[in-house]
Amino acid sequence: MYELLLKVKVGMNYILASLCTLFLVVMTLLVLWQVFSRYVLGAPSAFTEELVRYCLIWTGFIGAAYAFSARAHMQLTIVRDQFSPENRKRINAVVDIIILLFALIFMVVGGARLTLAAQMEYSALLGISRALVYSMAPIAGVLIIVAQIINLYEDLTGRELTAAAQVQPESEPVVADPGDDVHQPTEK
Repeated sequence: MYELLLKVKVGMNYILASLCTLFLVVMTLLVLWQVFSRYVLGAPSAFTEELVRYCLIWTGFIGAAYAFSARAHMQLTIVRDQFSPENRKRINAVVDIIILLFALIFMVVGGARLTLAAQMEYSALLGISRALVYSMAPIAGVLIIVAQIINLYEDLTGRELTAAAQVQPESEPVVADPGDDVHQPTEK
């Protein structure tokens, strides 16, 4: 189970980070084209503003899924840090369940309903269905649910799924240096 979840997490993080990078590059190029066409050519490109807006929406949802998967989302830890390590694990598990339920109810179910309701609405300039734009909400919701299931596994088992763990054999003990992000094996 550990190996499967590790592969899913590493693969999902790589794909999500790559998609965010791609969308940011596309948005940058589109904005540069918009500025160039407006101020140098004197004929602004009409489609770029709408396309950049849609890319920004998709980047936000993909980035949110990545943040939950990488546990890089914002959180207030001042209250949680007052508890014992065992209670912190419980608090993390409860928070992960709340996030999972939010993603299921609002993003997957609500996003799917919004997507279906917008099938016959089309964007003004591009002429594409708004359902294509709104479909990112349920897609990101499913990705967040997968990330939260993996996070719950980490919370309940105490085994962290990291890329460093993938490289090292499982039998070798790992010691974390507080000042170093890389785990080094202990000397025997």
